[in-house]
Amino acid sequence: MTTSPAAHHPTGADPAPEPPAGRPAEPARTARAHSFNAAAAQYAANRPSYPPALFDAIEDLTGRPLTGSRVADVGAGTGIATALLHARGANVVAVEPGDGMAAQFRRALPGVPVIRGTGDDLPLADDSVDLVTYAQAWHWTDPARAVPEALRVLRPEGALALWWNTDALDVPWIAEAAARTERHFGIDVSAEKRNLDTRAADPTGRLDFTRRTVRWSRRVPVDTHLANIGSHSVFLVHGAEHTAAFLAAEREHLLRAFPDGLVEEVYEVVLLLAETPA
Repeated sequence: MTTSPAAHHPTGADPAPEPPAGRPAEPARTARAHSFNAAAAQYAANRPSYPPALFDAIEDLTGRPLTGSRVADVGAGTGIATALLHARGANVVAVEPGDGMAAQFRRALPGVPVIRGTGDDLPLADDSVDLVTYAQAWHWTDPARAVPEALRVLRPEGALALWWNTDALDVPWIAEAAARTERHFGIDVSAEKRNLDTRAADPTGRLDFTRRTVRWSRRVPVDTHLANIGSHSVFLVHGAEHTAAFLAAEREHLLRAFPDGLVEEVYEVVLLLAETPA
């Protein structure tokens, strides 16, 4: 399941209210968490990937290669991050709670095991993995439960890695699009990066996170860009008419900014990584 802990548009993670712990409030949180299952194919086809430098940073911080590592990718969704970890030579098992997302995962990665479960109650044995990863999914957990679960399944000297694609709001067209989203959906776009911190990730303070940021971009057709943002939970739960009106207006704005029909989405991946306490 792929979203982000706070409000966001147009290219990165999903909008959500302010904390506690950077997580959406109930009952909206439950509706948004389940919203992806009906849009899993759209999600898989249009969501952005992650740059190689992200995985270089994980290897640098842990001091060991991903090749041969036993990795649990939790909230794996359609398998975007799982596929990249697998390609780096990791021995990956995916954990995903959603029916639609898991079905899409199996179609995309038939050779990679995916098991049903959540980060709050991992269906994994004690001391069984070297690395637990959450690609834009940690905010759907309860850290008071997910932190002990990660520590339980991690081997000694293992690590927990959390990351999110976030919009590069210093890019003028992205800042303008964010302002339009704020007006249309009544959300706080700038809250996202404020919430991506150690306190939100682990309110108990048991883990000592290191933060890295990796900037990258991709050029995609306008239709891909619109399908990408339309697959985010804030769009999926606001109703088809409300969302369609926004996307139609957004298309006009984008074609003025990108008359060739190719949108350059610019991201900053925020990585938080903590090794198991000694």
